[in-house]
Amino acid sequence: MKVAHDIILKPLITEKSTNLMSENKYSFVVRKDANKIDIKRAVEELFSVKVSDVNTMRVKGKFRRFGVHRGYRPGWKKAIVTLQEGSKPIEIFE
Repeated sequence: MKVAHDIILKPLITEKSTNLMSENKYSFVVRKDANKIDIKRAVEELFSVKVSDVNTMRVKGKFRRFGVHRGYRPGWKKAIVTLQEGSKPIEIFE
């Protein structure tokens, strides 16, 4: 069984994700091999909230150049978690 701290790597803090917080939606960077059920259990365990929906997406790495060296940044997986109505908000900025 996977540990919750290993599944949720870090919260994703962007302008768009900050605007989604008003709709009870929170974004996290998660492990590539985590599925929606694992992510839901991890968020409920870490933050003591009830999750109603989990949306995931794989983000491809961007092409980067540094002088003559070329390559791609690593890809990652993003999860947008929707909390149930009446659930307390997650305190990311502590």
